[in-house]
Amino acid sequence: MNKKALLSLLLLVPAPSLGVLAGMIVWPDTPLGQGIFAFSKLWLFGLPAAWYLLIDKARPSLSRPHKGGFGFGLLSGLLISGVILAAYFLLGGLFINKGMMAERIRAIGLMNPMLYLGGAAYWICINSVLEEYVWRWFVVRQCKTLLGPIAAVIASAVCFTVHHTVALQTFLPPVATVVCSLGVFIGGAVWSWMYVKYESIWPGYLSHAIVDLCIFGIGAAILWAP
Repeated sequence: MNKKALLSLLLLVPAPSLGVLAGMIVWPDTPLGQGIFAFSKLWLFGLPAAWYLLIDKARPSLSRPHKGGFGFGLLSGLLISGVILAAYFLLGGLFINKGMMAERIRAIGLMNPMLYLGGAAYWICINSVLEEYVWRWFVVRQCKTLLGPIAAVIASAVCFTVHHTVALQTFLPPVATVVCSLGVFIGGAVWSWMYVKYESIWPGYLSHAIVDLCIFGIGAAILWAP
């Protein structure tokens, strides 16, 4: 077993879940909770680069897409978004408490349409890139060292799902949280597989960004559609 790879995952993977627990559940709307949440984000995005440069002694890379994959990224993003839209229109009324969701969004300051648009732009253009960098470029690579490529896809998707589930249950009732978490796992598995196949984060980012655009569109419809 590669002890370095295992240690890197033990140091990284729990961080976002702990940050969400502190900032959104245990100490919400407090300086302590927000401070822990912010530190967890810095740790999540800083550790992979520090590990790669200082522990692995490797050179920086822009993850250039030498093997293509953008066509599959576009297609997978549209297909996943189509499934999400179908699930929302068919089942959303049964499982999504719009009042509860609006209250949580109001609590984080995104009820203003312009702020919501700014948050969506950040999530789609920046946060999705950072998540591909962490969960695909770093976590998939470390999992491959320990488990091989197929198991790495599954393991990284599980890791990607856990902290999303912790956050989702603050916005959604239990059944909707389970359904959405399954969707997050499927998306994470698809994007992890794309990283293994194409050896670049950018095809997966294209797919991820399309899906996030769909999700923010649904959120806007829940909040402001007549």
